[in-house]
Amino acid sequence: MSEYFVRELIALIFMAVALGMDAFSLSLAMGMQELRLKRIALIGFTIGIFHLLMPFIGILLGKVISGQIGNMTTIAASLLLIGIGAQMIFSAFNHEAKKLIHPFGLGLLIVAFTVSLDSFSIGLSLGISGVKTLLALILFSVSSMMLSWIGMLLGRKVHGFLGKYSEILGGSILFGFGLMLLLS
Repeated sequence: MSEYFVRELIALIFMAVALGMDAFSLSLAMGMQELRLKRIALIGFTIGIFHLLMPFIGILLGKVISGQIGNMTTIAASLLLIGIGAQMIFSAFNHEAKKLIHPFGLGLLIVAFTVSLDSFSIGLSLGISGVKTLLALILFSVSSMMLSWIGMLLGRKVHGFLGKYSEILGGSILFGFGLMLLLS
């Protein structure tokens, strides 16, 4: 292996973990909803697929679309996370309120799409830089899938200790992460 390849691999691994951290945060909150292991596996797999597809689409469009769209996707993802987090906090106090997004069906696709929006904008820049596309896509997908699984399993454990307050904690994590994304 050449020194250049090793440096590129290390950079891609760090980028993949960084991209997967929003999936980890969201998964930590989702894990507090007492999900079954089968559902956790499906959610993680779906998030991993979206973290493969979104940067791939970004790479394909990287030479066509300007860098301005990256800011719009970050803002959209931030606002959605803030909204979901606020709704989770509100529903913890109002037992009659329904959850905004359930990790089932269309809700699962929305969750996976939301946490993979930042990987789309990264894909745009990677398409211009000429990075090893297949390697980047595999690393992004596997990293986000693994971090999602870890987050949901940790969320299940925390829920057992916190009970009703776990939904407030999960909502606060999402709200705070969305706010951090919006302000950065």
